[in-house]
Amino acid sequence: MEKEIFILPKESIKEALKKLDRTAKKVLLVVDKKDRLLGTLTDGDIRRYILKGKSLEDNLEEVYNRNPKYIEEANFSIELARELFIKHRLELLPIVDRHKRVVDFLLWSGVFSEKEPHLLNLLPLDVPVVIMAGGKGGRLDPFTKVLPKPLIPIGDKPIIELIIDEFKRWGAKEFYLILNYKAEIIQSYFEGINRDYKLHYIREKDFLGTVGGLSLLEDIIDEVFIVSNCDVIVKADFGKVVKFHKDNKVYLTILSSVQHYKIPYGIIKFKEKGKVTEIVEKPEQTFIINTGVYVIDREALKFIPKGSPLDMNDFIMRLLKNKRKVVTYPVNENDYIDIGQWEEYKKSVEKISLSKLIT
Repeated sequence: MEKEIFILPKESIKEALKKLDRTAKKVLLVVDKKDRLLGTLTDGDIRRYILKGKSLEDNLEEVYNRNPKYIEEANFSIELARELFIKHRLELLPIVDRHKRVVDFLLWSGVFSEKEPHLLNLLPLDVPVVIMAGGKGGRLDPFTKVLPKPLIPIGDKPIIELIIDEFKRWGAKEFYLILNYKAEIIQSYFEGINRDYKLHYIREKDFLGTVGGLSLLEDIIDEVFIVSNCDVIVKADFGKVVKFHKDNKVYLTILSSVQHYKIPYGIIKFKEKGKVTEIVEKPEQTFIINTGVYVIDREALKFIPKGSPLDMNDFIMRLLKNKRKVVTYPVNENDYIDIGQWEEYKKSVEKISLSKLIT
């Protein structure tokens, strides 16, 4: 049995996040040193803890679910397993022996032969998605001198179609493309393929920055909507994200990602006159970064000047200065794919290819 999903309660939240990314599972099993089941830990448990302002260095004692659902091997049947999966909306079900030691586990995808099993638990995503596809793509120059960034291929599809596919998985049916640079090529591509969703083209007359083009939607969109850059893919249950946004009554929700960076050098700590006190070998830093995907309330559009360039960071600061509520919704490291520059593009091709093999 694969024990990669086992974790001890004394381990840190940071280590749990890494393990969730490595295993590509949505759940870890919290066990003692004898593999006895203590509880379960999901990315949602961690997200709620982070949003309380807690540290990623804390251990799991206050985070994990201490009342997990499980099945005893002596009573095992596939019918009982399916009943538990459906009743409790489980992603993973541990199987334990009479001493409560974990001897195996089942995944929803193994019990129900669905390609996208989690969609059965889906909150419907019934809001429009806006993709900012008008930039010049300077970070991918010189390729983007010929082809607009949204149409750069990954496998057999361009970036922008993969982004749309990801939102469609969660139920999105209506998309707006904010276009400018090489807009005709992008529009021509979409008019030449079969689509099962509504697509609207919004043209900028001038380059309006990473958020200025949204001002063109003020008389078109009358509800909460999602905004995505055209060079990122975020894998999140967007129905839950939109519900989180509405429940918190905010103007803007920033989807963020927990990222781990290992500095490839020894870091010197010193005091006055250069007196060395410590050398930390290749330390690791953990940050929560902006992914470039947002949920925005329509009322926030009033803070975007019409026809004037505005970038997202300035827009966010404008909302904050005007006492409008902005929150963040963290996702795991591997649930965020950045395609915006050449090195990240290469990594993204590998990551997306691997995710297709897993699913």
